[in-house]
Amino acid sequence: MTLGIVLLILLALTFDFLNGFHDSANSIATVVSTRVLSPRLAVIWAAFFNFIAFLFFGLHVANTIGKGIIDIAIIDNGVIFGTLIGACGWNIITWLLGLPTSSSHALIGGMIGSALVKAGSGSLVWKGIIRTVSFIFISPVAGLILGLALGIIVYWSFRKSVPVKVDHIFRKGQLLSAALYSLGHGGNDAQKTMGIIASLLFSAGLLGQKFYIPFWIVLSCHAAIALGTMFGGWRIVKTMGQKVAKLKPIDGFCAESGAAIMLFISSALGVPVSTTHTITGSIMGVGSLKRLSAVKWGVAGRIVWAWILTIPCSAAISALAYIAIRKF
Repeated sequence: MTLGIVLLILLALTFDFLNGFHDSANSIATVVSTRVLSPRLAVIWAAFFNFIAFLFFGLHVANTIGKGIIDIAIIDNGVIFGTLIGACGWNIITWLLGLPTSSSHALIGGMIGSALVKAGSGSLVWKGIIRTVSFIFISPVAGLILGLALGIIVYWSFRKSVPVKVDHIFRKGQLLSAALYSLGHGGNDAQKTMGIIASLLFSAGLLGQKFYIPFWIVLSCHAAIALGTMFGGWRIVKTMGQKVAKLKPIDGFCAESGAAIMLFISSALGVPVSTTHTITGSIMGVGSLKRLSAVKWGVAGRIVWAWILTIPCSAAISALAYIAIRKF
């Protein structure tokens, strides 16, 4: 294994750390904003379930990223470098702006940008890209519907209960829903970096003739995303937890549970969805259950624009990074 490959693996794990750092808001925003857990305990809780997610999920998403977005035959060190710089750069920009964008789509945009510069549009695996891009729209809508449906069921089931009792029950229930969501987050997002590292090693001939994900990659990626979650992206926590809709413990439980269901399904199907899009949609669904004005649609609109721009912007950064590294 050359020094260049080792440095690229470290860069990939840096992206994974930033993914956890950036997306920690997804896992902890509701449980912090409802004051069920303190910020410190919330990130520890989320990080633990991020890490152990590999015990519950297969590696379908990692295989999609590794060979289902761009032609694996054109992957080399420069393509991986451009991909990771594009993804990391966009993550940092949106973190500074406090926008909960998708690390997954930033990574996919990065792959597309460097692949286009190197080999043109023929290097893109359109089937995988179209399926992934379609979930930019499907995952938040599905999250909204699931959050809304769970909210209706739960509110109706407890309609005769005393509010204090309901609050007490769902403060405990949110521990479970936050854990399930963090499992879904780790199970989907950590696999994306696994796919990048494995494709790098495969292109260098270090995995033999057959593409697979070594177990050391699985452990290191889950550790990196868990560590990133431990540090927490507090700017985005504020946007997700209170700026989209005001939440109570019962609302947080429904939002997290709805998003977790969507993530479990998508991971089983091998679709690299955005955990950010999913939980945001679910929060909007639960918020709109009270009244449509409970959702701050101006903030929501700003978030949606950031979603739309993620793939082209990360692709542009990646393309520039690939051009720059190729000149050296």
